[in-house]
Amino acid sequence: MHQQWRKSITTLVFVLASALPAAALAQAPKTPLELKADAPDRYTVVPGDTLWSIAQRFTDSPWRWPELWNLNKDEIKNPHKIYPGNVIVLDRAKGRLALSDTVKMSPRVRAESTARTVIPSIPPSVIEPFLARPLVVEPDGLDRAPTIVATEDSRVVLEAGNRAFVRGIGDSRESSWFVYRRGRALVDPDASTTLGYEAVYLGTARVVRAGDPAVIQLTSVTQEVQLGDKLVPAGKPEVPSYAPHAPLSPVKGRVMSIYGGGSQLSEAATGTVISINQGKSQGLEIGHVLALYRPGGLVAERGSKAPLALPSDRYGLAFVFRVFDRVSYALVMNVSRPVNALDVVQNP
Repeated sequence: MHQQWRKSITTLVFVLASALPAAALAQAPKTPLELKADAPDRYTVVPGDTLWSIAQRFTDSPWRWPELWNLNKDEIKNPHKIYPGNVIVLDRAKGRLALSDTVKMSPRVRAESTARTVIPSIPPSVIEPFLARPLVVEPDGLDRAPTIVATEDSRVVLEAGNRAFVRGIGDSRESSWFVYRRGRALVDPDASTTLGYEAVYLGTARVVRAGDPAVIQLTSVTQEVQLGDKLVPAGKPEVPSYAPHAPLSPVKGRVMSIYGGGSQLSEAATGTVISINQGKSQGLEIGHVLALYRPGGLVAERGSKAPLALPSDRYGLAFVFRVFDRVSYALVMNVSRPVNALDVVQNP
């Protein structure tokens, strides 16, 4: 029984099959990286900095971080370990950044005082809830997951502190669990096909007594928990360490849905999360930066029978931090207007 639902839970990593895209077109030549006129010659890293925010101090194109540091493709996946207190020096002649050799720390001091404060790619507090928790499920992805079958005192709605009975945990030694139910379909707005279903996060629970049924206690609740809701083992978040960088191959997709504050939103601002209809099958990976565009509309032109197509408006950037087969999640980084569903994402 335990193995059956464990296999089912693996579908939460979204394994819907999809053929790889055809050979990508050659990317257009890049313009020279421009440094800001007021970029500092030296900058001391402080707690709260990110790779993105540091790059933005030196250029208006923070996704071109690898060029600032002269990183190759392998180094992008494991960028320089930068810690608070490090001094970053700008070589204006080469347009490159480097860590100063004047600030030295013994290996022991570094290991003890800074190992836990390495500078992340983007703000971890915003995306951590989306890292350990499943976000996309197949139609039957939660069917065999442990299920709440009864509640203490026959409660209809469960809140934090309430207990419930769960079938299907079996011999699992997991003590911490996430509570979910299947949400609305994620429909590709271009192909009109269902790519999966949102996994609606309801809260957390801990096992207080093993067995079948097991007894759980809800430790936190973001929405009402009810009979039939499902449990998924809690995982440890791993904050992406990839340096921000542009995709090497052409990418063009659309925003499917917008998240924020544990609920669905109609618009997204800087610091909120969006889902897009592109994933591993389209060449996306963690760390990719995509430009956000509002599609241009059609207007009637005086004296012409054909409508006039207005150009698309580029208004912001998004950082991809979690990738499934045909769906990805990105953090909205910089926008001059709200992000709407159906807006276009493509190479910056």
